[in-house]
Amino acid sequence: MRGNDAGEQAEGGAEGPWARRMREKLVAEFNPSELAIVDESEGHRGHGGYREGGETHFRVHVRSARFDGKSRVQRQRMVMSLLKPEMDERVHALSLSLSGEAGP
Repeated sequence: MRGNDAGEQAEGGAEGPWARRMREKLVAEFNPSELAIVDESEGHRGHGGYREGGETHFRVHVRSARFDGKSRVQRQRMVMSLLKPEMDERVHALSLSLSGEAGP
């Protein structure tokens, strides 16, 4: 499931600019065999961090050999460090599912 092969995109259809930006960075850094980015922002309407237009709350799944031998915390730190500019500018929350090619 490279890209959005599973059809998982921003709510309402096409992937937005923030999701695209994150996708480009994740692909360049981790060369994932699986990558899914789902905009779950609408489910957070009225809660902290939500902004009109969405792209504030995402569920992200990445499977990459770069995660092999890394702990869950190390994997999360790798992704959060990469996406820090997006977190600083727009994205409020990421729900991460990260695994290596060898498994969880």
